[in-house]
Amino acid sequence: MSDPRVRYEKKEHIAYVTMDRPHVLNAMDRRMHEELAEIWDDVEADDDVRTAVLTGAGTRAFSVGQDLKERALLNEAGTEATTFGSRGQAGHPRLTDRFTLSKPVVARVNGYALGGGFELVLACDIVIASEEAVFGLPEVRLGLIPGAGGVFRLPRQLPQKVAMGHLLTGRRMDAATAFRYGLVNEVVPPDELDRCVTGWTDSLVRGAPLSVRAIKEAAMRSLDIPLEEAFATSYPWEERRRRSSDAIEGVRAFVEKRDPVWTGIAGEGRPAGAALP
Repeated sequence: MSDPRVRYEKKEHIAYVTMDRPHVLNAMDRRMHEELAEIWDDVEADDDVRTAVLTGAGTRAFSVGQDLKERALLNEAGTEATTFGSRGQAGHPRLTDRFTLSKPVVARVNGYALGGGFELVLACDIVIASEEAVFGLPEVRLGLIPGAGGVFRLPRQLPQKVAMGHLLTGRRMDAATAFRYGLVNEVVPPDELDRCVTGWTDSLVRGAPLSVRAIKEAAMRSLDIPLEEAFATSYPWEERRRRSSDAIEGVRAFVEKRDPVWTGIAGEGRPAGAALP
């Protein structure tokens, strides 16, 4: 495809996803959403990929969200206004409502993360921010709503009054404040951003791939259910992990005092009837 909106590279078990419209602060148009949907499909399907890093091109912005010039044209054409989620829209399901993505996504935030850009950050598992990062949901000032999950995720990830203050006013939040409230894992100077992200991805790819997927699935699916029910729930990726050779390899490598060699392949290598760990 000519003039791609997203750069996609896979290297050493890591998928690097870069929104690449720096001239418009990585605003997301329909074509970008379509490209991103194909990329997330590939991230999930490729067993060699263990984690993904999502970022924006340039130094000014992660993403400022929806391309409002495109939205204005759609409005003039009589296109129905959007609401919650991406069903029926380009690139469905988008990361913000792709609830079964089993691999961790690290947000590398450089500059503005506003509107849909901030909603992408909220949907990621680990967030590393530059000291210059700025977060906000300005939809209320535009006659819109944070329909890509911001209105739902922010009150879950911040104290309620703090979240409502930002949602109802569109006020922005600097990186230090986001860190104080636990919205980001680390805040570093701009020239240390890549080093910090690499430290996290190195740690992620050292873990057993099926364990990572099982842990993410169980943690996220159990957030809104009682603890007793969480213990009794069946988690597909956990069933795959416990029946895999990786469930044996980690302990064996520890006993043999060597680094484990993960396959990341579910359900292979265990004889029929063998005891589960």
